[in-house]
Amino acid sequence: MIQPLIKAGRPRLWVCSDCLLRRTLSPLLRQQRRRFTGFTAHAPKTLTGAIPVTHKNGDTKHDDSLLRSIFDSPETWKQFSGDKHGRNVGLFRNAYLTSPHGFLDFAQVSLGKARALVDKVLNAQSLDEYRAIVRHLDRLSDILCRVLDMADFVRVTHPDQQIQRTASMAWDMMYEYMNQLNTMTGLYDQLVKAMDNPLVSTTWSEEERMVAEVLKLDFAKSAVHLPKDARDKFVHLSSAISQTGTNFIQHMEPKIPYTTVEKSRMMGMDPVEVKRMASMGKVYVQTLSPQASIALRTVRDDHARHQLFMASRTASRRTVHTLEELMLLRGESAKLSGFESYGHLVLHDRMMASTPESVRQFLQALSENTRPQAQQEVADLTAAKRAHKGDDATLEPWDKDFYAESIRQAIKSRQKREDLSSYFSLGTVMQGLSRIFTRLYGIRFVPREPMPGETWHPDVRRLDVVSDVEGHVAVLYCDLFYRPLKSPNPAHFTLRCSRELSPHEIAETAHTQTENPHVLIPSFESAEFAANDGMAYSRSQDGAIKQLPTIALVCDFPQQSHNRPALLSFFQLETLFHEMGHAIHSILARTSFQNVSGTRCATDLAELPSTLMEYFAADPSVLALFARHYKTDNRLPYEWVDNKIREARRFEALDTENQIILAMLDQELHSSKALQGHIDSTEIFHSLQRQYSTAPPDPQGTAWQGFFGHLVGYGSTYYSYLFDRVLAQRVWNVVFNSGQGGAALQRENGERLKENLLKWGGSKDPWKCLAGALKDERLEGGGEKAMKLVGSWGGQRGTKSDQAV
Repeated sequence: MIQPLIKAGRPRLWVCSDCLLRRTLSPLLRQQRRRFTGFTAHAPKTLTGAIPVTHKNGDTKHDDSLLRSIFDSPETWKQFSGDKHGRNVGLFRNAYLTSPHGFLDFAQVSLGKARALVDKVLNAQSLDEYRAIVRHLDRLSDILCRVLDMADFVRVTHPDQQIQRTASMAWDMMYEYMNQLNTMTGLYDQLVKAMDNPLVSTTWSEEERMVAEVLKLDFAKSAVHLPKDARDKFVHLSSAISQTGTNFIQHMEPKIPYTTVEKSRMMGMDPVEVKRMASMGKVYVQTLSPQASIALRTVRDDHARHQLFMASRTASRRTVHTLEELMLLRGESAKLSGFESYGHLVLHDRMMASTPESVRQFLQALSENTRPQAQQEVADLTAAKRAHKGDDATLEPWDKDFYAESIRQAIKSRQKREDLSSYFSLGTVMQGLSRIFTRLYGIRFVPREPMPGETWHPDVRRLDVVSDVEGHVAVLYCDLFYRPLKSPNPAHFTLRCSRELSPHEIAETAHTQTENPHVLIPSFESAEFAANDGMAYSRSQDGAIKQLPTIALVCDFPQQSHNRPALLSFFQLETLFHEMGHAIHSILARTSFQNVSGTRCATDLAELPSTLMEYFAADPSVLALFARHYKTDNRLPYEWVDNKIREARRFEALDTENQIILAMLDQELHSSKALQGHIDSTEIFHSLQRQYSTAPPDPQGTAWQGFFGHLVGYGSTYYSYLFDRVLAQRVWNVVFNSGQGGAALQRENGERLKENLLKWGGSKDPWKCLAGALKDERLEGGGEKAMKLVGSWGGQRGTKSDQAV
């Protein structure tokens, strides 16, 4: 895809703090630490590809046992990972990446290929040449993304700073070239000409037509179809939007940096923490700090919590002004591009919602569905306060977190303290994931010894993903352990997408060359390896060759030791399941065109597979597959999990209601109101709270929206996670029967989801995919009615015991 999901470390909504909906970069691109280098000092530039792996005759029991051992036993991993003094195969087995400078060679060769493809598209004249335009543009996308995806990953993940620098240089080189492509109206003109010619477009497959529409929308969003003066103004506005968004995030600040509270009023908070912040009888709490959040949950004094609440909910005037300036610039940009609002512009592109009105219908229906439970939760909080303060006490905004915490603590005190993590060693969890996917989709994880230079750190495990029908279908690199200065945010990275390689492009590898005489091109064992830079590919029974999805999972779990494996909390278990949901989407959606492969689907559908996996993480039949005590091998008592979930979701409706209001705020700030030259974000936020919040709204004088950093990256799409959470719940209830009777592990249910939804990526209308998976014809056409219907399904998950009742 020419607009990949380029991961850059933005917080996820709610549980998933790093799943990113990448910012659009262009119409052709959406997308002292321990020193270790994956490169040898004198790496040879000439090397060949390895023989493709089939695993057809693999020992599944051995693979299953080994999978657990390589994550749980340092000794097993040391023995398995073998000798690292052989020939360097290159990072990710990319033959160019055998030295830091290899990134620059890779970029140079890729630029040469890209320029040749651009010339082909611009010079197309015959019917056959126009019929090939979509395939050429998709390959152009892939060539650019091969460099950009890997370079972006390496520059934020690799522990060696020299390699980070050259990866950044390669990324910049490709990005600069795409800025040039942005000015090439000829590419857009040729695409439209091909699409408008029935003799051309009727020969395309459904997948090809979908890719054409995607590319056309991306060009239109970048204003490439406008006259030159309008395009110049659009570029200027885009630059201003980017800079203003950066300023908003980097200079976000509260009105009052510190809140001063009498020490005597801080009773209830950890006295050690209070002492650390105290001086001369007063406590100085940094307004935007974890300590402020803890104080709001634990300090018993109403006046102190009131002070802390007001400070933590009030952004500075400068911060609010910067936010409103960003909204106005976005509105102006949308108007220039011919859209009614920025919301209309964004939702027009690869979104199931399509229009702001559809989003409004979804959010309002979800709000109505959530309100009864939210009212009950407010009643519970009010009762808790009256038990302490008297029958005439009323719930205030600064009471919610305190009394919610007191109710949770009361629940904990009635339960035995269980050590769930002892049942979730990382190895058993990975083993469990492989077993789940084997039962549902017929694929499993097979440990593969990494070759010299293949990985970026000794802790990285390589797993081959193997299908019981198709053989080797993907490569998964797992970088799951903590190390100093490594990002703590869990993330899924697509390093290379699925794409079918045409016989012509395989044949032309014999003529690969570069204008720079200092760039050395590796030699390869075969043309197929040369066409895929030495990386893994597959050959189907009909002879079609596809590059395999290559994926990296990055987490920050504790290191294992010689006497104990890495043990995960239940939250960490959910996180790993969530990220693996993204990976399985990339693995199963092996399309012929990379623009629509894997997670490159409708943006507001991308979180469905990952959110769905969280339901599997809490299912008793799933946990029974793997959750055993790392010492005794005893099974995990499921009631412990049920208690944990019940505690965590005790006030889920109020949390959902708050997210609904934030999603509505996002829509309002990106509506046509931003085209009127002035927008009052504070009044808009407070008005939405007064109208839709069951809990007490923020008092006058506050301006929390100035801390809403997601507005920069999720502009007009913040509703997406709520939307996918509701869809995931529906899929779990309908396709997997809420896990009842072992339905979570039945192959027919997995095949139903795969065949109707997962395998298509973005190559098919998402509403049709969803309608097929749920067997619900009401969804097929999408639109406002379908969005309202989804909202009416609600999003409160409950627990197994709730379902049983």
